[in-house]
Amino acid sequence: MLISEMNWMQVEQYLKTDNRCILPTGSTEQHAYLSLSVDTILASRLAREVGDLAKVPVYPVVPYGLAQQWTAFPGTVTLRIQTYLALIHDVLDSIRRAGFRRILLINGHGGNAPAQGMLREWMMDNPDATVKWHNWYNAPRTWQKVLDIDPIGSHASWMENTPWTRLDGVEMPTQQKPLTDLNKLSILSPQQTREQLGDGNMGGLYQRSDEDMLAIWQVAVEETLALLEGGWN
Repeated sequence: MLISEMNWMQVEQYLKTDNRCILPTGSTEQHAYLSLSVDTILASRLAREVGDLAKVPVYPVVPYGLAQQWTAFPGTVTLRIQTYLALIHDVLDSIRRAGFRRILLINGHGGNAPAQGMLREWMMDNPDATVKWHNWYNAPRTWQKVLDIDPIGSHASWMENTPWTRLDGVEMPTQQKPLTDLNKLSILSPQQTREQLGDGNMGGLYQRSDEDMLAIWQVAVEETLALLEGGWN
């Protein structure tokens, strides 16, 4: 159930029986040999699949986030923190104004974390509404499935290489890249980050089988659906 495939009268009719909706958020940033829209593609797809299963409306994905560390890689887009917080705040205000009171925010990019802290403030000002922030990629069951398959992986590695995020005609390296020292990376400038990482993969194989990736995806769908249908108080 995509909001983009509904009119306002259909939304109004839906709200007579349910006040849940889903808002996916992603990012446009380097992912080595994968699409620049990895985080956006995955958050959007997960939201759509879960929304279809639960028959809950899904808002269009927010495609831009906080990606300052990747700005030396062409194609990356980043917002300033205050801009991003204001954007999410305004979107939530509009969703609530429409009549939704239970909002599942499916986040696909770790850099967007500052918005999670803002949600408590937003709910303080809107005590009749609840927002669940869901980092789908490292939620407990999904992350455990990742570790069961291969504990060595990171940004732009096999962990994000799905049938929907790889690009036609682009061949993946076959070696396993050593894991990056995250403490060292955290103090580097964007240009130094690019020099340190080279292609942008932060560690691990570049690709695993579709069987492995779809097994992880199935767990992610089940875990996210359970969160949507679980307690909201």
